Amino acid sequence: MADNPLYDIRDERFGALVIGSAALEELYSGCRWAEGPVWFSDLNCLLWSDIPNERMMRWTPDGTVSVFRSPSNYVNGNTRDRQGRLISCEHGGRRVTRTELDGSITVLADSYKGKRLNSPNDVVVHSDDGIWFSDPTYGILSDYEGHKAEPEQPSRNVYRIDPASGAIEAVVEDFIQPNGLAFSPDETKLYIADSGSAKHEVPRHIRVFDVVDGRKLENSRYFCSLDAGNPDGFRFDVGGNLWTSASDGVHCFAPDGTLLGKILVPQTVSNLTFGGPKKNRLFITATRSVYSIYTKTNGAQYP
Repeated sequence: MADNPLYDIRDERFGALVIGSAALEELYSGCRWAEGPVWFSDLNCLLWSDIPNERMMRWTPDGTVSVFRSPSNYVNGNTRDRQGRLISCEHGGRRVTRTELDGSITVLADSYKGKRLNSPNDVVVHSDDGIWFSDPTYGILSDYEGHKAEPEQPSRNVYRIDPASGAIEAVVEDFIQPNGLAFSPDETKLYIADSGSAKHEVPRHIRVFDVVDGRKLENSRYFCSLDAGNPDGFRFDVGGNLWTSASDGVHCFAPDGTLLGKILVPQTVSNLTFGGPKKNRLFITATRSVYSIYTKTNGAQYP
């Protein structure tokens, strides 16, 4: 393990999570900024966003790569709800959408208090069907990943969409630029990345909140900081370890916030997800390419 140049081991616990002989496989190259990977086990495929090229791509285990959707309206983050439907954050439409099983698209959120959202970025779904998403301004800063515009919201928030009423509520309003987010495996906590340090003198950190009644967040506190780049997308394994994107690869943090180790990737990593039949394959979007590597652990996301 120590001789494998893919790994930067910081804690002996990392050895129980990674495979010493595993290879980092480049599955596709040709993106301008790859993001939003989501695994479809029932369709045996990976989808991801290529934001500046305004398309979504699909990879299948036989090595075939095809265009899933174009134009994509500059989709960034993606996930699935408990019914298996695709939930996406559109920079171009400044909205959160759901792709129905017949292929039609339903708009779930595009405004708050009568004003347009900034540019929804990442999204997760709770087991109660509530949809939580971050809303920084990256998609309206230029015409590269969306449409340049002035923000209408006074802050960059994280929102919850109520599954029964469809009402949108801001659950956090004090981030510089909220980005990736994920529930702990037992859904008692929500972790949110702040990537605002790219332009502001603030920590490169991930915060954690207690989830109260499935609707509110309380007890905000620091979880971890990155020593390379800014935190973007991340996911949990079944052991409660957090795997996050960074500028030098994927960083893995224990539930207590200890950096266990890194998987080194030759491009800046934007996001990741677990997939494959056993959810033991880590799929990584990294600037121009999509990579994968097998692990000893399994992803905790659903379905």
